[in-house]
Amino acid sequence: MAVMQTGFDCDVLIVGGGINGAGIARDAAGRGLSVLLCEQDDLAAHTSSASTKLIHGGLRYLEYYQFNLVRKSLIEREVLLRSAPHIMWPLRFVMPHARGQRPAWLIRAGLFLYDVLARRELLPGSRGVDLTTHPAGKPLKGEYARGFVYSDGWVDDARLVVLNAIAAREHGATILTRTTCTAVRREPAQGGAPAHWRATLRGQNGAERTVRAALLVNAAGPWTAAFLHGAAPQAQGKTLRLIKGSHIVVRRLFEHDHAYIFQHPDGRIVFVIPYETEFTLIGTTDLDYTGDPAQVAIDSTEIAYLCELSSYYFRQPIVPDDVVWSYSGVRPLVEDAAADAKAVTRDYRFELDRDGAPLLSIFGGKITTFRKLAEEAVDLLAPLLDNRHGAWTAAACLPGGDLFGEKPQNRAVLGFNEYVHDLQRQYGWLPARLVQRYARAYGTRIHVLLAGKTALAQMGEEIASGLYAVEVNYLREQEWAVSARDILWRRSKLGLHLPAATEARLDAWLAAHPLAS
Repeated sequence: MAVMQTGFDCDVLIVGGGINGAGIARDAAGRGLSVLLCEQDDLAAHTSSASTKLIHGGLRYLEYYQFNLVRKSLIEREVLLRSAPHIMWPLRFVMPHARGQRPAWLIRAGLFLYDVLARRELLPGSRGVDLTTHPAGKPLKGEYARGFVYSDGWVDDARLVVLNAIAAREHGATILTRTTCTAVRREPAQGGAPAHWRATLRGQNGAERTVRAALLVNAAGPWTAAFLHGAAPQAQGKTLRLIKGSHIVVRRLFEHDHAYIFQHPDGRIVFVIPYETEFTLIGTTDLDYTGDPAQVAIDSTEIAYLCELSSYYFRQPIVPDDVVWSYSGVRPLVEDAAADAKAVTRDYRFELDRDGAPLLSIFGGKITTFRKLAEEAVDLLAPLLDNRHGAWTAAACLPGGDLFGEKPQNRAVLGFNEYVHDLQRQYGWLPARLVQRYARAYGTRIHVLLAGKTALAQMGEEIASGLYAVEVNYLREQEWAVSARDILWRRSKLGLHLPAATEARLDAWLAAHPLAS
């Protein structure tokens, strides 16, 4: 852990291992603060692995006049792409135009604004497209003869969280997964010791530890309001509106590499995205949610809605039986009294309670703006600990993203295939397709994964097709993976490609091969 500013167990205790918590941990630790992050489940176990997996400005937010949010997101879009080009990349979106929708001139105006709100170095601008000749028009019904193409980006959301946690650890932070903060209380200043927080942390095995922290960050996602009430019952802060978003995955619907943005007659938006080479991702829904966020799941009505909207555009109908996988998450958005769930702001808000030891609660946010959120949060907290380090993450790569040098650069985004080809030559003893997967998942950390290996026989048991013991142990030792679900569905999406029985087989293997303590 980094050098402490306070004399307590840590300067900053963060509750929540989603993208906001991990991002704040990275930023704070990089400024020299001692950080401890606890997460009750796995990293990105809930909302942060259940997104539409886009790094985007939020084109539809222009409709609600959220220009500041869109501009902030557009600026971050290219910052993020440069920081982790192995898990993020540019993506072109096709918007078919149909009668009854907004007039074409209005869409062109919106896309022009989207293009110019922030400087672009990596992403081409928008343009009109003839869908009768463009490859993206082939899967669509004949009535969609014209449309528009614009740029945004794609991200492996769960890996983004893990990379932030790795970066935090590399700067000295302690990351405790499957560790619940069961109680917190403020301790007043006394005997020369300043006010601080005393927290009880309970591990999965029931063992408890007490931690004293100068500052507490509540980044509990859907549980933020409940945690705030427990930590500071007198607080009268912002409230959350929980919005359920569900996605379905079907077999690949088209051969080209563009994504689609479809508009329902009711105004809602659905994205249809190439996914994991062999599949297509469709989502999302926007529904108010009142249940336990840990138990959220897609229902038949949502599946039917996503199938029907896709079928409204595609020549080949999509039916519920086509769905091979689905996932749902609860987005904790700032309550802004919007009548319609889709109109609720995706911007973030802070609540800083300084009635004693400081408590910062994070409300709302979206993956695209996580780095800026973290930077602003630590800008608030660092001066309270007399830390003047200043912001740093905008000019830093995430772990594995330093493909052609330490600093983020456009070449890493535009020349990723060049990097992959170099790796395939370097590791010619591995199947080229496996090296490509490793490059996408781990970037330059492939060299940590394969350290000392020079032959396929040194990769250990092939537990499932393309999944070797070396990788499994790397994920356990370096990325906090514990279960088959962590490995097959969050650290990777191998669960989509392997037989259904693989999860049980891998769990049995993990139990039979415990890591040395």
